[in-house]
Amino acid sequence: MKFNFIIDERIFADYYSADYFTKTKKILKKNKPDLNITMQWFQRKKNTILCGVDYIKAILHKINKNLQFEGLNDGDIINPLEPVIKITGKYSEFAYLEGLFDGILSRASTIATNAFNLKKVANDKIIINMNDRMDVYTTQAIDGYASIVGGINNLVTVASFEYLTKTPNLLGTMPHALIAAYDGDVLAATQAYLETFPNNNLVVLIDYNNDCIVDGLKVAHKFKDKLYAVRIDTSKSLVDKSLHNLKEKTDELHGVNPTLVKLLRKTLDKEGFFHVKIIVSSGFDEEKIKWFKEENTPVDIYGVGEALTKNKITFTGDVVMIDGKNQAKFGRQNTLSNRLKSIKY
Repeated sequence: MKFNFIIDERIFADYYSADYFTKTKKILKKNKPDLNITMQWFQRKKNTILCGVDYIKAILHKINKNLQFEGLNDGDIINPLEPVIKITGKYSEFAYLEGLFDGILSRASTIATNAFNLKKVANDKIIINMNDRMDVYTTQAIDGYASIVGGINNLVTVASFEYLTKTPNLLGTMPHALIAAYDGDVLAATQAYLETFPNNNLVVLIDYNNDCIVDGLKVAHKFKDKLYAVRIDTSKSLVDKSLHNLKEKTDELHGVNPTLVKLLRKTLDKEGFFHVKIIVSSGFDEEKIKWFKEENTPVDIYGVGEALTKNKITFTGDVVMIDGKNQAKFGRQNTLSNRLKSIKY
């Protein structure tokens, strides 16, 4: 997939570079202007999905200097200490961006790896990236790019599609706030939504009153074939009213759980609403999705948020060669790799 990265020009005015990098740039530009260095970047976790290379290529394109760039591709699986990109050229032309490139690779690869693993464990189920609420809004563009590289392309904000060359296909449902605005009347809120957005898939939250079975049926009977899906987002501190007569061993009936989803599917099917899909959200990560799979829970779509930023992956950039000769801090060295390919930028 092609991306059109929007680069903040302040990058090249040292706005985002640590002070020690910009000072080093000035020292070397004054005293050793022709010094030719090679830097390489690596990380330390197994089976990481690499992401951020295309972003860095776009930045180097803006620099428009005669740099040698070698790297792997976004989406490649990488392992500990493996070099993922190498850049060779004058220090003043790129190395002051070391920390910036660390951050791009770290953020993007974390999101891409989590997206890949979530997609894998969910098997053929749709996953919606709802991470917009879990981090500062300025990350949405890079997170959207990384999410797509990792295999999740269902996004909920326009900003998440900022680097894409295609028109965004936003996925989302009504928030609880809309139901609150109609005094907790799910049917009234749904009617208002349908009248305002008649061409959207009609997806309705049914946990507002903590009575998913009753409200799910009300919505299904009222809107019939117009209803695309219902979404359960019950807090883990609550047990839905429909399950109050059941006893639990630990807390397996709290929040969104297999028992509740199975009961909802059974009830909808009994009334003939086989077409209505079930979306679940609230605390879903790899382990929770595995639990739902093991229980053969009839979920159609998962909504995930915080799980996309867990298990932080960090990258490190090092100077490893000076004028073609090995030169690196103790414990680091220029690492040869037959996977690295010369990349045009």
